[in-house]
Amino acid sequence: MTSMRTPVDVEHGLLTVLFSVVAVHALWQGLRPRGTGGRDRVDHLLHAAMAAAMAAMPWSLGRSLPGWTVTLLFTAAAVWFPLTALDRRPAGAVAAITAQLPSAVGMAAMAWMLRPSHGREQVSAGSLGNTAGPATVVTAVLTSYLLACAIWLLTRPMPSLRSDTDRAHGAAPTDPYGQTRHGAMALGTALMLLVHH
Repeated sequence: MTSMRTPVDVEHGLLTVLFSVVAVHALWQGLRPRGTGGRDRVDHLLHAAMAAAMAAMPWSLGRSLPGWTVTLLFTAAAVWFPLTALDRRPAGAVAAITAQLPSAVGMAAMAWMLRPSHGREQVSAGSLGNTAGPATVVTAVLTSYLLACAIWLLTRPMPSLRSDTDRAHGAAPTDPYGQTRHGAMALGTALMLLVHH
């Protein structure tokens, strides 16, 4: 790798480090021999694949990924998360689906960024000025949701930010490392949506 020469190179380097750490942690969680069920193992491996692809994207290596194949993979992953939450009892299904939404939206954002027409839309959008077309609206919605998730997930494990009621009921997160990983992934994905490739 060449030396970091511009602020954009530094930004790309930081995003690569962030996504690489997330990929290693998710892969470790998915491959550890015990304590992980089949569905959780697939969840972790999908997150590892997404983070690894995101680590390559700042350096334009993500463009070499086969367009529709990878787009369909991440689209299927976006559907996987809420569908696997449906196997719960009806009373807990809504809460289970809600808990899976950040992962589903992150996978949808990845599919959105890798879709083959993405580069052509950026070129045409740049030549047309600042009109907000459907692609801009979708990007804004995905980015806003992921930023909100990142703030919520990254601040939730902090005891000083929880309310007195939460502290009294011991409402600390059960997996603070997992929440931090998901929060970092949501933040990095939101930033990648904003970065032009």
